[in-house]
Amino acid sequence: MIDLSHADERRAAAGEYVLGTLDADDQAAFEAALAHDRELQAEVYAWQDHLLSLSRQAPPAEPRPQLWQRIDTTLGAMAALPTRAAATARPATPPWWQRLGLWQGLSALAVAASLFLAMQLVQRLAVPEAGPRYLAVLQSPDKQATGWVVELQAKGMLRLVPVADSAAVPADRALQFWTKPQGAAGPTSLGLVRAGQTVELPASSLPAVGEQQLFEITLEPAAGSPIGRPTGPILYVGRTVRL
Repeated sequence: MIDLSHADERRAAAGEYVLGTLDADDQAAFEAALAHDRELQAEVYAWQDHLLSLSRQAPPAEPRPQLWQRIDTTLGAMAALPTRAAATARPATPPWWQRLGLWQGLSALAVAASLFLAMQLVQRLAVPEAGPRYLAVLQSPDKQATGWVVELQAKGMLRLVPVADSAAVPADRALQFWTKPQGAAGPTSLGLVRAGQTVELPASSLPAVGEQQLFEITLEPAAGSPIGRPTGPILYVGRTVRL
């Protein structure tokens, strides 16, 4: 079970939450803390900023089948290094940079985002511009499956377009759409959306429009987040690139 009282553990858990590599028990504990812990929310936003910018820079790559087994074996050997006295006092927690799930998720995110983004950009048709145009591919953090695409024109409209079938949303829950420009203290709600439905909003209703702008869809209570910030799991997330 994750221990959120330690700074390194909090940082690692936030990274694994963004990537969707926490197990069911740890994810439930993390989300319960996230709903009321502003510092933990800030850790999540920081990981989103770091990981999603890296995903644009990493070239597609397919790791060798033996890679994760070798990493797992190496980390297991490193975890066994502490003395018996220290081991009996408290189970050793690997530093956040040694968390296997974190690096597995990061590699998969980079591969999927690079491939799909390249395909989308090649297929786009040029149209007259009334201002800079941006595109964001929203993917699920756990499976890196693309669910939505955000098309945005600075002096025009924002369109949120579904590109895949979404899982059914429970009757007491709703999908909420968020954006967070670079440098913003936190995300801004763009309202509730329905699975499979295209949404259009005027760009002027956004707090800002630019490159590397974060967009995400979270699962929230039926009436939306009660605190003005995401409280539920991130279902889809991505950043804008300028076309």
